[in-house]
Amino acid sequence: MSGFTARIRRTRPAATFAMAARARALRAAGHDVISLSIGEPDLPTPDHVIAAAHAAACAGETRYPPIAGTEACRAAVARKFTHDLNRPVAPNQVLITNGGKQAIFNAVMALIEPGNTVLIPAPCWAGYIQVVEFAGGTPVFLPCSASSGFRLDPARLEAAITPASRLLLLNYPNNPSGAVADPAMLEAIAGVLRRHPHVHVIADDIYEHLIFEGAYHTIAGIAPDLADRIVTLSGVSKSYAMTGWRLGFCTGPADWLAAMGLVQGTATAGVSTISQAAAVAALDGPQDLLIERRAIYRHRRDLVLAGLAAAPHLTFTRPDGAFYAFPSIAGLLGRTSPAGRRLATDDDVADALLDEALVATVPGSAFAMPGHIRLSTAASDDALTRACARIAQFCGAVK
Repeated sequence: MSGFTARIRRTRPAATFAMAARARALRAAGHDVISLSIGEPDLPTPDHVIAAAHAAACAGETRYPPIAGTEACRAAVARKFTHDLNRPVAPNQVLITNGGKQAIFNAVMALIEPGNTVLIPAPCWAGYIQVVEFAGGTPVFLPCSASSGFRLDPARLEAAITPASRLLLLNYPNNPSGAVADPAMLEAIAGVLRRHPHVHVIADDIYEHLIFEGAYHTIAGIAPDLADRIVTLSGVSKSYAMTGWRLGFCTGPADWLAAMGLVQGTATAGVSTISQAAAVAALDGPQDLLIERRAIYRHRRDLVLAGLAAAPHLTFTRPDGAFYAFPSIAGLLGRTSPAGRRLATDDDVADALLDEALVATVPGSAFAMPGHIRLSTAASDDALTRACARIAQFCGAVK
């Protein structure tokens, strides 16, 4: 079939899902593949969350929901944002979305049109690139060096802003690098934004509870005077292991939020009432599990760093949050894999690791940072230990 729109022609499938699909195919063919390609917790959804969803279904909470979310869910999210931003957030200042990804899609589609540029610190989640290009905008990448811990240099941001700049996308803790924002960096970024009032901000804080060193900070809390230009979003997918429940949420200026609601009403309407009941239980219920699970992910990060410390040709910047490792594989480039494959790019390295070592990773080029690979550490200790051993053996056999 031909004749599809330009937005479809410029939309590319995510490399993370492509690698996961290849891993599944190899596994189905009988190979012992360890997949570290998808950022999905292997831990279970908490029992009390599942119980709340079941109770809601049994109570008949199965009708069409309001587009912006149920009263109970918006109230729970408003309480959360009131705490995080250190200012009152009312339920009518909240939008519930089908996962954090829809919050991003809604925000970008409401704001960006052809001719607009979107400033994206790199490395960045591949989904940002997809949605910006789908909306007709142009991504402008702001490279963040490993020596800086992959944190955005405010001077680089200042230099990149033009009259066409419409939006800055911030993601801390960062996927894929694990970089965490501190107040000094966020205040410096805010200082740049004060000089450029035409630039808006999306703060994607989906990994907010997965910080191993330091504390969670977000730009709307650091710079409340910029609140009328900032959409802050999060969700229950990562922290509460609820990826399949598809529930995200956001807050921001009333006009932008209303426009996002129009996008959502056009595309999907409201979020599952059962998922919203589950989210209320997650947000209002016991929070000790967040501390426990953060400790698990910290342990797994340390396990991976230790397991690959002696791997030839790999160099690491320690991730301080999220559940990824993002090593540089520059030392492998220009060499030959154990099976004789020429390793010219990070795509070559990721392909060779999957085909020869049976470990699925994602090339850094998918995250606008070639010369790296991303490994998800949201897997069991056994899987991570075996994967690291295979990667180290692969690197040691490269010629």
